[in-house]
Amino acid sequence: MGQSQNGISLVYNKSDSESGQSDDDDDDSDEPHSAAIASNYQRLAVACDDGCIRLYNAFDTDGLTYIRSFPRVSGRILSVTWSHDAKLIFSGTNDGLIRCWDAISFHEAYRITVGLGGLGSGPELCVWSLLFLRCGVLVSGDSTGSVQFWDSCHGTLLQAHTFHKGDVNSLATVPSHNRVFSAGSDGQVILYKRSNETLGVGNDELPKEQIMKWVYVGYIRAHTHDVRALTMAVPICREDALPVEKVPRVRCQEKPIDFSYHKWAHLGVPMLISAGDDTKLFAYSAKEFTQFSPHDICPAPQRPSVKLVHDTVLDGASVLLVQSSVWLDVFLVKLDGTVAPSVSSGRNTITQLLARLKSKGSRKIICSTISSTGMLLAYSDHVKPCLFELRRHKGGKSRWSIDKLQLPKGLPYAHCMVFSVDASRLMIAGHDRKIFVVDVKKSELVHTFVPQRKVEDMNFPPSEPPITRMFTSSDGQWLAAINCFGDIYIFNLEIYRQHWFISRLNDASVTAGGFPPRSSNVFVITTSSNQVYVFDVEAKQLGEWSRRHSYHLPRRFQEFPGEVIGLSFPPSSSSTSVVVYSARAMCLIDFGMPINREDGEYPNGSDLLKYDSSKNARAKRKRKNFDQESSPNKNKNFDFCAFGDPVLFVGHLSENNLLILEKRWMEVAQNFDAPVHRHIFGT
Repeated sequence: MGQSQNGISLVYNKSDSESGQSDDDDDDSDEPHSAAIASNYQRLAVACDDGCIRLYNAFDTDGLTYIRSFPRVSGRILSVTWSHDAKLIFSGTNDGLIRCWDAISFHEAYRITVGLGGLGSGPELCVWSLLFLRCGVLVSGDSTGSVQFWDSCHGTLLQAHTFHKGDVNSLATVPSHNRVFSAGSDGQVILYKRSNETLGVGNDELPKEQIMKWVYVGYIRAHTHDVRALTMAVPICREDALPVEKVPRVRCQEKPIDFSYHKWAHLGVPMLISAGDDTKLFAYSAKEFTQFSPHDICPAPQRPSVKLVHDTVLDGASVLLVQSSVWLDVFLVKLDGTVAPSVSSGRNTITQLLARLKSKGSRKIICSTISSTGMLLAYSDHVKPCLFELRRHKGGKSRWSIDKLQLPKGLPYAHCMVFSVDASRLMIAGHDRKIFVVDVKKSELVHTFVPQRKVEDMNFPPSEPPITRMFTSSDGQWLAAINCFGDIYIFNLEIYRQHWFISRLNDASVTAGGFPPRSSNVFVITTSSNQVYVFDVEAKQLGEWSRRHSYHLPRRFQEFPGEVIGLSFPPSSSSTSVVVYSARAMCLIDFGMPINREDGEYPNGSDLLKYDSSKNARAKRKRKNFDQESSPNKNKNFDFCAFGDPVLFVGHLSENNLLILEKRWMEVAQNFDAPVHRHIFGT
């Protein structure tokens, strides 16, 4: 598919050093270029298996409009790309041919036989990827592992590289078009750089001749399976200047864990992103490709829905609700008082599966929730929401059963659901952009909220984006609803009116939020830019903590490892702290403690504690290291702890105990199919 528009071990190898090479055309600014199309739409060329290229107009409002098809050719069309002036279209097929088409007359201009410049030819040679460069060079990647550079004017081969050990699936280039990246089924991402060589002595009779060459620079193998796609991204979000802080050098026994990619990921600087069959997304520095480790964008690709409630009616124990694709699991979680708490072993908890609730007809569950009592469950699939009650029996084989309760008829399926603190009401954020408040005991619809930006617009039909997150305060007065773009609506559940609207902050989405047990008028959120905001709901303003510190957080928190995915408040009315966590690390923030400006260590420094529950044999050594390392930071705010494996959920069982759910990535990778290319030693 091509568009025309206006204007987990890491293996590194490097043959040519990127440092020290300076080209005149190494500027990554995208130069303006002409394109022979209208400015209010794009043209889309689609490669099809029936041997046709189909052309569409892509409008911003009306979607795709079919124009016409190019003449059908034998075989399947696997790749397509436009020339830079949008006058030519190039297509690659499964018979080893590249065809050049006139985008105006729809006639074939010429064709290239790819196999002559690679490792073979014939009907089994597939041209998987094509890339057109501004200098007029056409790049192809095929099933023989060859990356070839062609003169697009004459269709002649300029260069061929065969460093891949499997099919070349994707190609990408930087905005200045002087670097080309290729990725294939061998898991490699390879960089080629343009180099201009001069031939001849250069006198009045024989002027110097410039020859363009593409030089192999090096590769990175971060993926364990086939790399299917490459793309170039340029960060456009706001970038805050980091405060100048003195970072003391501290001797440490082990090499610190390096999570930070802020050394190369900056505003306007292009980054390469790769995606593979191992479900991984990696980001690379496009300018300094072999100088930095790739950044794992999403350690846990599928973010599970996990909810933990405390002090339930089940003897005061905690209940954990885990949402899967077609069922819900309810676990009873107890603290074992006979075992001392351990950072490493995690043996001081007892979990028991109480019940498993399967969706009707194996329909995919969209959202779910559990009441504070631990006895009411609710979920929604793509048809309708459902409500259930967990019951305990004294006798019989099964001590637990799940009974279905009635909900008012006509409720739409939901994007998000939440119970009130006393479990008497269920709030349902429907796909029709309304929020329905249901009385659980009477099975009646009590009220319907229509989120609006202005309170005076309550009588207008729903026009705001869908609600994807909801939180209730501990006193049952406030309901915070957040849409998919990060706008926040605060509703008063006592008088059933919208209280406040908070527009998205710095154009960032909301990743987590909640009301602390200590104060029901305080609402805390984190955003996709890893900022923390504290709101005073009653006063309709930023809280005092945010007004003083939100834009001056310590440097180590601004470089938080990964995107924040959750918050956990200690279940104590006297606590002023919160645990902020991502899939890579967690951080303790105490709103009642001052922020020490001298604490400027990076998160990969000595104050980043390593959490690992996988090796019981190393429990004593890890406890010893934990005590030694944490003692200097005992009273420090913004304490960090790194995770060894991707963490799915962090929640407080008590004021001094945390429940951490992790998933070893190797266990996930074992369920994948074997990669297409597997290197055999000695061959």
